[in-house]
Amino acid sequence: MPHVLINGISIPATKGANLRNILLKNGFTPHNGASAIFNCRGLGTCGTCAVQVTGRVSKITAIEKMRLGFPPHKPENNLRLACQCKILGDVTIIKHDGFWGQIPISPDTAIHP
Repeated sequence: MPHVLINGISIPATKGANLRNILLKNGFTPHNGASAIFNCRGLGTCGTCAVQVTGRVSKITAIEKMRLGFPPHKPENNLRLACQCKILGDVTIIKHDGFWGQIPISPDTAIHP
């Protein structure tokens, strides 16, 4: 069974499960601040659930490429939309700062478990 590691906490997940849904089901959010209320609810159009993902997930979708290809996102940040990612194995995610999660957290301000 794959696991999602977020903020030092491991969450069990089913292979093929949607990353956004797994986070929400387990009391975590892929959103920052008001974007928890003002978002597209998983359609991939707003970009507020962007996270840094390490591990085995599905390939990037066309809607992700489009949304993550314009501001405030930058393709070189290598973020993924949690609402478009399917979990294929163990993954670690980091949610960065900013309304869209686009601002990398500096080591000085990172929250450590």
